[in-house]
Amino acid sequence: MLRFLAASFCVMSAVAATAVDFPIDKLDDSGFEVVLDGKSLKGWHVSTQTGHSGASMHTSGGKWVLEDGAVVGSQDIPGNGGIILTDRQFGNFEVIVEMKNDYGPDSGLFLRSNERGQAYQYMVDYHDNGNLAGIYGEGLSGGIHHRNFDFTGEVTKIKSKDSLIPCPIKAEEWPAFWKHGQWNELRARIEGNPPKITTWVNKVRFMEFTDTEKRHPDAGSIALQVHGGGDFTKQFVRYRNVRVKTLK
Repeated sequence: MLRFLAASFCVMSAVAATAVDFPIDKLDDSGFEVVLDGKSLKGWHVSTQTGHSGASMHTSGGKWVLEDGAVVGSQDIPGNGGIILTDRQFGNFEVIVEMKNDYGPDSGLFLRSNERGQAYQYMVDYHDNGNLAGIYGEGLSGGIHHRNFDFTGEVTKIKSKDSLIPCPIKAEEWPAFWKHGQWNELRARIEGNPPKITTWVNKVRFMEFTDTEKRHPDAGSIALQVHGGGDFTKQFVRYRNVRVKTLK
């Protein structure tokens, strides 16, 4: 019995030693309104006006359907993408999105987007040399592009980059932190104009950026993107349970 207890203690000690305590923020999940419930696309519309819809001569904005409670996006013809936007516009807000994309398509979560897709973008470049939770100025002046890691060939491998803040997850910790093929939580907050933008992945803060000038309207839509180019008609982005909290 003592030998069994000793062995059990050693196993538990080894598990404890290899467990990773991720730097999770204490976030307030109260006060959020569901704006994509998985039952319909009411309150959302597709724009054909972005540069990603050029392959169709701006007659379509990719393919967006409801499937198993999620909105599923893909190119409708090779090279043709677009965005799906909320009908409502938001100014200062926090948004939570659950994501389960294929590894390959380029996507994004757009903050204060217009019909042309000009927005502050939470990067969902889920592919080799891509990034999650970086901040990009989609169609905006100023060359805004901040990211603190890149994927390196496989979804389980990342490489840190110098940026505004260090990558909070070490490369060896990434496979335990990010669960490909499962639902992961993306979260962003945008306040003020010039805005301060904060991004999280699974409640771990990844990026903080404060713009230096007002270069975009105070409010806009929340949008999800399928990137143009290549042929991603048979690979898909999936988002569900989109929730928004308006901030003062």
